[in-house]
Amino acid sequence: MKWHTHVIHLCIILFFVIGYGSTSSAESKSTSLKLPGSVINIEKENTMPQAEENLSYLQPSDFTKELLETSKVKIDNPNLIKILNESAINKSPFSLGMRATIYLGEWPLSYKSNGTEPNWQYQKINTNFYDNRQGTANYQINYVQEAQKSIKGGLTAKVPQVEDVQKMILLSAMEKTNLPLTFETVIGRGTKHHQVYNIGQGQLGYLYTYAPAIHEKGKVTYGEVYLVIKGTKRKIDVKNVTSQSIGAWIPLQGHLNFGFQGSS
Repeated sequence: MKWHTHVIHLCIILFFVIGYGSTSSAESKSTSLKLPGSVINIEKENTMPQAEENLSYLQPSDFTKELLETSKVKIDNPNLIKILNESAINKSPFSLGMRATIYLGEWPLSYKSNGTEPNWQYQKINTNFYDNRQGTANYQINYVQEAQKSIKGGLTAKVPQVEDVQKMILLSAMEKTNLPLTFETVIGRGTKHHQVYNIGQGQLGYLYTYAPAIHEKGKVTYGEVYLVIKGTKRKIDVKNVTSQSIGAWIPLQGHLNFGFQGSS
């Protein structure tokens, strides 16, 4: 019986070591953000196609849900949930007398949002200009991107395991705003939009283009995660829990904000 117990113990540890990988879900109430009229979707016109964030794999399995319900601390980390999704511990007669505590590491466990605000002029990326001071009639201009621009967001403070924290914040912000958000997006050179702006006779015309972004702020919780097995019972135990305030800028993918100004 002791030999069987050691083999089962070793198999469990291997499941979690081999299953170590990357990815889960964040809970937040949806507060769909309304775009102003000056913000236009240019995804189809963008000469630099963008890959969409694929978050479809983040649903916890039945086994993972069972484990998460045993934790006294909320766990939203997609990477930790993916590890649990890819793992399995079968109940068998040999496990009746089994006792094991397996350390899964220190993790950022969850993110709680305290505020989500837009900045429609997060980064200026282009200016189209025409001098119509010598013109005899109105002149029409439209947006044409003169140079390729990369718009990057990021966290506003240094924290451990940045990628995990960014993913949790991104999931929370996307759910709250119902907008296509990403930490990096690119607007290709030559991207155009058909909307026209009139420059009056005797005027200078400036069409400013901005990349919008969402400012997210909240708190991330960290803790040491243990898998505890007692016979046929499995549970998650979290120790040494800490929290840290954090913020992030997250660009809006496939959208630009336009501002037109005419002057003499």
